[in-house]
Amino acid sequence: MLQSKIKIIYFYLTNQTTTTEYKHILVDEYNIPFIKGTSMKVVELVTSVHAYGWSPEELHFQYPHLSMSQIYSALAYYWEHREEIDADMKRRFEYAERLRLEAGESQLAKRLRVQGLIT
Repeated sequence: MLQSKIKIIYFYLTNQTTTTEYKHILVDEYNIPFIKGTSMKVVELVTSVHAYGWSPEELHFQYPHLSMSQIYSALAYYWEHREEIDADMKRRFEYAERLRLEAGESQLAKRLRVQGLIT
């Protein structure tokens, strides 16, 4: 917990941020929106909604360090900037998929496949 607080403080001291019209959302120097007082990016919260179908209440349960106000602010920001955040999610997925393909199958997966435990 202390390390994450130190990282957040370091981030604020070393990086330039821009405020938005959303109370709990800041934008870093790379134009990435994140939730003020945390290191969580808006795209990370929205990914949980897309992946698991979580409601704001479930998001609060899963991320208890976020207030409901922070969650609703992030979701409102997303809906106002949906096209660019969806494009960011797509870029992130494509990057992860490219790395997965470049890495190839793991030794564990190969052994499990040989043993017929996975297909």
